[in-house]
Formats: sequence, structure tokens, C-alpha cells
Amino acid sequence: MIRVALADDHQLVRAGFRALLDSEPGIEVVAEASGGQELLRALRETPVDVALVDIRMPDGDGLWAAEQIAADPALAGVRVVIVTTFELDEYVVRAVLAGASGFLVKDTEPAELIRAVRAVADGDALLSPGVTRTLLDRAAAGLRQAPDPRLLQTLTEREVDVLRLVAEGLTNDEIGARLYLSPLTAKTHVSRIMQKLSARDRVRLVIIAYESGLVGS
Repeated sequence: MIRVALADDHQLVRAGFRALLDSEPGIEVVAEASGGQELLRALRETPVDVALVDIRMPDGDGLWAAEQIAADPALAGVRVVIVTTFELDEYVVRAVLAGASGFLVKDTEPAELIRAVRAVADGDALLSPGVTRTLLDRAAAGLRQAPDPRLLQTLTEREVDVLRLVAEGLTNDEIGARLYLSPLTAKTHVSRIMQKLSARDRVRLVIIAYESGLVGS
């Protein structure tokens, strides 16, 4: 069961998300909050896998909340998806910096929202269809000061190849096809890379690929 928390200062928005998510098999909304501080209290009381968080909220906005979640070892299992009406480069960059695993706009189709929750719970990065792969690349590239290839010293040659494809935005199926691997094998490689690099999710892997100079140089 994927446990979801909703954080938005509009009760109607939360009610709509709850109705949609609770109707899906394998997904349950277990907590709600109207602000960042309230969300953090809820997450520390109730186990949650995915938090759908609005950017603009009182008492701690979504980006602040994402930063607090990413910095708290007790909340290491929580994946944050930023949900907003604003699809701007600045917000995507800040969301990536804050440790968010996904970014969606509020007019996203219901099926896309469901897919987002499942994908992020499974460790995938997730951006709304309107936020292009190039935008994520630009966001990650802006984080790099100078390449540090030592970041990849623990990886095998095959894992480096997989990481490069993750940074290009490929899914496990696409990575498998490119490298003549089964999707399960590709997923296993990605999981091992995350463990070796202490990465929360694929978004962080993209950032590390840029920080190391593996791509984007």
C-alpha cells in the first residue's frame, strides 16, 4: 500500500486529491495538512511514502517543507512531489535543490497524478508532461560548480553507463533496451547506484551525474 500525505491550504483541493487517490487500489491518503509545519508534524506521527505538497502555503511553504524532509533522517523514506499552478523554471530548480522527487502542475490529468504517485513511490523522478527533460537538465546543470569525477569512484563501468542514461531521463525500460538488459536488471542497477551514491531518488542521481562531470560538461 502506498501511503500518501496531502499538503495544500485549500481544503477543496485536498478533498479532490483524496477522493481521486483513495479510489485507486494500492493507494491510501493517510494524512492532510494546510501548511508546512503541520505537514512535518503529520509525517513524524504517521508513516508516509509520498507527500503531495503545494508550493505556496502559510506556515512553511512547499519548498521549505521539502528541504526539512530531505534533511531529516527519520523521514528518509518520504518522497516529495511539488504540486503547483506555476510551471516556471525557477520553481523546478528550487524544487530540485530542495530535494523534491517530482514536480506537477495542478491541471495535470487525473491519470497522470496517479502515475506520479506510483512512479515516485517506486523511486523514479517525475515531472509533469509540460516540464521537459531539458528543463531538468538545466536545473541540475545549474547546481554544478566544478566537475568532481571522484563521486563515481565506487561505480562499475556498467553502472556508470546506466547513470549516464538516467541523467538523460530514460526510464528503466528504455535503459534496458539501450544496453540490452531486461527492465528488471536495469532497475537493479539503478537501485545499486542509489545505494552506492547515497541518493534518495533519480533526481539526485541526475544532479550527481552533473556534479561529477559525467554529463553536461
